[in-house]
Amino acid sequence: MRRPEDAPFRNLYQKSLAYDRRWVYRRRRAAVLAGVVTVALVLGAGVWAAATYFGFENGIRRSDALTGGKGLDQDVNILLMGLDSRLDENGKPLSQEEYDALHSGSSDDGGYNSNVLMVLHVPKDGSRATIISVPRDDYVDLAGAPDGIQQGKVKQAYGYAMDQAMHTLAANPGGKSQDEIYQAARDAGRKAEIATVENFLGIKIDHFAEVTMAAFLSVAKAVAPITVCLQEATQDSYSGADFKAGVQQINAQQAVAFVRQRRDTSGSGVALSDLDRSRRQQAFISSLATQLKQRGTFTDLGKVTGILDALKDKIAVDQGLNLIDFGLKAKQLTENKTKFVTLPIVQFGTSDTGESVNIVDKQAIRAQVEDLLNPKPAPASSAPAQAAPAAPAAPAPASSSDAGSGAQGSDGQAAGPGQAPPAAAAPSPSPSSTFNAGDWSDALVGGGVPCVK
Repeated sequence: MRRPEDAPFRNLYQKSLAYDRRWVYRRRRAAVLAGVVTVALVLGAGVWAAATYFGFENGIRRSDALTGGKGLDQDVNILLMGLDSRLDENGKPLSQEEYDALHSGSSDDGGYNSNVLMVLHVPKDGSRATIISVPRDDYVDLAGAPDGIQQGKVKQAYGYAMDQAMHTLAANPGGKSQDEIYQAARDAGRKAEIATVENFLGIKIDHFAEVTMAAFLSVAKAVAPITVCLQEATQDSYSGADFKAGVQQINAQQAVAFVRQRRDTSGSGVALSDLDRSRRQQAFISSLATQLKQRGTFTDLGKVTGILDALKDKIAVDQGLNLIDFGLKAKQLTENKTKFVTLPIVQFGTSDTGESVNIVDKQAIRAQVEDLLNPKPAPASSAPAQAAPAAPAAPAPASSSDAGSGAQGSDGQAAGPGQAPPAAAAPSPSPSSTFNAGDWSDALVGGGVPCVK
């Protein structure tokens, strides 16, 4: 039975009819970029409405993987998926410039794992939205047991189901073209991922949005510099991270390293994990949404059209997601300070095939998700309210002249030709918008620049 850890694929668009059963085992971690951009754009009020008017609708991939979703006049759950594919949504290679900037191999690398999984819950009454990060290595039941695999990492449902569909359709194409086979297999992967998340969390997914890793780079280039804050100085030769403690502005390539980092290789004793990387992604989304709102980015026609042109072949959504309604709804996400939560794990463990996984308590997870999405009214209390304790102060801001200096590519080499130059100075959020966000196990309420590990 085939069961590689990350279920990667060769270029399926080019090779679907002559597909062999070899697997690419080169493990890359840049897929965390993909899902982050989806949420960041959602939190930019009006972007989806603007998208429709500026032709974005005509370029994105509409998928049949999910139909009959509720309208945004009701409570909705939107699954945000970020894939580790080095291809666009049509299965075609990226430009060499994009591969050079991402430092993540070529079109032959990566695969179709959903390495970023977030559930965006938008209440119909306009109250605070919630984003639930699902750790990608949570060990769960896989919907439909693709290829006979009943359990695996939650991220693997997409890849296994896509692989199974690809082989079935390639053997019996039924008159389908190569592109039709590829897209049908992608839809099989989407359906399996959606069903797996629904079963795990005990909720109904109403809509989905999916992006590839190149989407993050496109947005980061368009909106840089971006202000972030770190509790401690850190370096990582794998992701290329090299950051000072405190508030600092980073360029597009440094943003890539910021959301990818899950270890510290400096020997300083900073302890990071994949769960801390999830918190980085949440912090980046909050920071970016805050800055886009402050800059008035989405009221600037030139900036909006530039971002959308770069994105439209790197995103897929379900047929029922109304982009105009989504744009009108987006305002509440920025005004009401979206709440971010990472689902807990019981412990790190090993699967029966030797993979490193997160052991989880499914019933406890379901109970927590129910409480998050359908909170019970707090009982009335006659006791006088007490002031909340002051949060720890964020580290002092780093000098803008050297913030994030010495950034490297993900191959550990210093930034060189073809890489984004240091970002020009831009207005930073006010000091009052920076706050200490604790660690990944704490809930994070957006509306500023969280200071994270």
